[in-house]
Amino acid sequence: MSSDGNTPENKIAIKLEGVSKHFQIYDKPHHRLMQGLFRGKKQFYKEFKALEDITLEIKKSETVGIIGRNGAGKSTLLQIICGTMTPTFGTVNINGRIAALLELGSGFNPEFTGRENVFMNGAILGLSKTEIEDRFDQIAAFAEIGDFIDQPVKSYSSGMYVRLAFAVIAHVDADILIIDEALSVGDAFFTQKCMRFLRTFMKHGTLLFVSHDNSAVTNLCERAVWLEKGKVKIAADAKTVCEKYFEGVYAGQQNIQTNQNQISTFSDRKSKKDPSQELVDGRLAFLNTTQYRNDIQLLEFDPNADSFGAGGAEIIDIALCNEQREKLSWVVGGEIASLLVTAVAKEDLDSPIVGFFIKDRLGQNLFGDNTCLIGTDPVSSGNQFSAVFTFRFPLLPVGEYSVTVSVANGTQSDHIQHVWFHDAVIFKSEASSIVHGLLGLPMIDIQFLTQE
Repeated sequence: MSSDGNTPENKIAIKLEGVSKHFQIYDKPHHRLMQGLFRGKKQFYKEFKALEDITLEIKKSETVGIIGRNGAGKSTLLQIICGTMTPTFGTVNINGRIAALLELGSGFNPEFTGRENVFMNGAILGLSKTEIEDRFDQIAAFAEIGDFIDQPVKSYSSGMYVRLAFAVIAHVDADILIIDEALSVGDAFFTQKCMRFLRTFMKHGTLLFVSHDNSAVTNLCERAVWLEKGKVKIAADAKTVCEKYFEGVYAGQQNIQTNQNQISTFSDRKSKKDPSQELVDGRLAFLNTTQYRNDIQLLEFDPNADSFGAGGAEIIDIALCNEQREKLSWVVGGEIASLLVTAVAKEDLDSPIVGFFIKDRLGQNLFGDNTCLIGTDPVSSGNQFSAVFTFRFPLLPVGEYSVTVSVANGTQSDHIQHVWFHDAVIFKSEASSIVHGLLGLPMIDIQFLTQE
């Protein structure tokens, strides 16, 4: 591979071309022997295709998420990238040093102490003994397992195991980090420490992140790859892939249809507006007294936004309203507003659930709620129903946001998703108060007290 930093090849951290991995599954142990004796003239195994024709490029300093159900081939793909497994077909090119935190239990010898495993793993990852000695105190401090560093790791809890494993890969000067769901077993404080490290690493290194948590993938990753039955289903920006994967999870359980079958119905509904619900400019009730007022411009419900669902309900309008239920075109962060969701039942719903999320431009869920806690009445087919969520609108940094809304039937844990609208309403925060974080809460009071 060329060493010229300006060549396209040298800007690629990971490149897979036509990678496939096939396993031979034998029903009985002696069939392996029979396969060897017959030298391939007769087949005594079933072929399982864990991966099939994976072609993928990941650039340097890029963060990519890998999502998919259990058995989709994620772990097999990671092991091939790490070099612990060879592909049946295809080529893998890696440009840089890889450090990986794969499934819990891999990489450490349970009979060795934590200290011994640090030295063993550091050597495997390319560090000299002197380099490991120089970094050992930093590794131990990051892991925060105290005197257990000199105990056999077979005595460790899962959380201690992950602490030490992550501490090692965080101090080996890797160019490429691969994280496979392992952080889910750590405690909240350590997970936050790991996330801070990853965000710093992402500024200069390549991160491959595998998780079942769509929010984590959306939060961390620029792009994502959805694996299904060993093949790439979709590779695109993280928000799009996570939304499509979410739809796919429901599609595998229910009779799901997309908005392509609903557009004409929604178009008819949209043309029959109630004139009494004309937009009211919420700014008229407020005086623009300072430059810090959080003005938020609201757009109308888009009936052609991406959606999916079993089709037992149809959302006909989504609007933000004032206390008189007048639709707003503008709202100020910190004031009370109501989200009004109006729908029509297409079949009898014995326990309808209406819910919403407010998301930022990356698709991260900022806040939301549903009607499960208050309980709902049955709705007969053809009847209209609505849900009203009243809350004090948070303070938002400048940028674009969206409202995702759904209608289901059943309980919180067991339900049929009848319609789910991604980004059904877009709104923009045009000016902002000083917000420290993804959103801000209106302060009731701020005091500064001194004591003489």
